[in-house]
Amino acid sequence: MQFQLNTDSNIQGNDGLADEAETVVTSALGHLTDRLSRIEVHLADVNGAKGGSDDIRCTVEARPEGMQPQTVTHNDANVDAALRGAAKKIRSLLDSEFGKLDRR
Repeated sequence: MQFQLNTDSNIQGNDGLADEAETVVTSALGHLTDRLSRIEVHLADVNGAKGGSDDIRCTVEARPEGMQPQTVTHNDANVDAALRGAAKKIRSLLDSEFGKLDRR
C-alpha cells in the first residue's frame, strides 16, 4: 500500500509529519490496509493566518482495490486532532463498504 501526504502552504509538511500521519491512519485502519492500494492524506489550514477553532481540514482518500476511491473530511483545532478524526471516519466508511461486499 502506498501512502502520500499533501499539505497546503500554511502547514509545514516534513518527514516527521508524514510519518505521524501514516502511523495514525494505518493504525486506525488496521486489518483493512491489505485491501487498499493507496491512501492520500491532505492537510489544509482553511483560515490561513487568521486562526480560529476547527480551521485545520484533513481529507483522507483511500483507494480500495477494485473499487472507487472513498473520501472523508474532518475539521478540527489542530493537525493531530484532524488526523485522528479523519482516520476514524475513513475506518467507519471502509468497514461499511467492505461489509456490504463481504455479505454478497
